[in-house]
Order: sequence, then structure tokens, then C-alpha cells
Amino acid sequence: MHPLVTEAMKKAAVVWVTVADGRPYPLWCLWHEDALYVVSGPGEQAAPGLDTATEALVTGRGDNGGRVVSWPARVTRLAPDSELWRQVVPQLANKRLNLPATEDTGARWAAGCVVSRLEPAADPVEAGDTLPRGSLAAPPPPTPAARRTVKPFRLHRVRKPPR
Repeated sequence: MHPLVTEAMKKAAVVWVTVADGRPYPLWCLWHEDALYVVSGPGEQAAPGLDTATEALVTGRGDNGGRVVSWPARVTRLAPDSELWRQVVPQLANKRLNLPATEDTGARWAAGCVVSRLEPAADPVEAGDTLPRGSLAAPPPPTPAARRTVKPFRLHRVRKPPR
């Protein structure tokens, strides 16, 4: 395992994951015993395609918020009845913000969510000098939420100044 991947992922609270040729998306995560764990599904973060993927590209950022490393990952799903599930899910639930105190998070995740394990599959594809120098900003994806801009509401009639 590449030491840069290990160090960057130990500090990571959020990573960017790309599945196939899709858009990268941010996911909160847990680094545990040389693998990254993320949960997705109803009531949790959206991870399009990760639930069926076998490979992904993970990008970690550094303390300054910039990209530090990108590495290929092998993706597997944790079975709710496995020993690994019992080890990882309580730690992953502790990283989850805003959970109700009375909720059995592990049971909810077992019933309707996917816990994915992303294990480094090879050396980083981008690190140090091989990181892109330019902006990687992409245009926003199309959305049905776009709407027509309306003129601002005026409570009182505004008079035009005399000429």
C-alpha cells in the first residue's frame, strides 16, 4: 500500500469518488485497517453507481483543501451478518453527523442501505507532480430545479425621478 494513500485517508473526513465515467461526488467516510468505508442509500448520502460497481477512483484532499492523491479502488459490499460489518458499522455510525440518539443505525443500514468497502487496488494515479495544475471545475449538471427568474416584488410604487 502506498504511504501517501494511507496518510491522506487517515485524515480524510470526505473523499471524492468517481464510478466508471460518471461525475465525481463527495462522500463522508471512514478509513479502517487499510480500506475506506462509505454508506449510501435511503436517508444517507447518494452514491450513484457505487452499489453495483466493482471499481472506483478515490480522490483525497489535504489540509489546505486541495487534491493530494487519487487512487483506484476495488469496491465490495459488506454483508450485514459478517464479522467485518460488526467491526466497521459502529465506527462508521460514530462518524455520521446528526443521528437521532434512539435510532439503531446499524439495523437501518442493514435493512435499506449499502456499506461499501473501497480497498486500494494499485498505486495512485495522481500524486505530487502528476496532479493536474489547472482548474478541474465542471459545469453544473442539468437539473429540473432550475426556474425562471422573476422581477423583484415591490411593496410600494417606485416613482421615477423627474428629468
